[in-house]
Amino acid sequence: MTITDKQKRHLKGLAHHLKPVVIVGQHGLSASVLSEIDGALEAHELIKVRVNAGDRDERKAMIDTICTESESELVQAIGHIAAFYRRHPKKPKIALPY
Repeated sequence: MTITDKQKRHLKGLAHHLKPVVIVGQHGLSASVLSEIDGALEAHELIKVRVNAGDRDERKAMIDTICTESESELVQAIGHIAAFYRRHPKKPKIALPY
């Protein structure tokens, strides 16, 4: 799944007012954290995650792992907060512009 720049701008606007629903803590990305992210994406399609990592490279690696493991797209990453989008296969909630 790839999203266009226009769709990404639309999703950034929708994500602006969201609060992080999952927080990656000091123990990093465990299977339970990835499961929570997967469940949140299933329910909401667009979520924010707070990634509490020590340095920028470690944070980037965690964000890349989340994208890969959850099969989602990174919409935006600012500081410790990242927004992810994954379209629901049967009942999409967010209509993306083309």
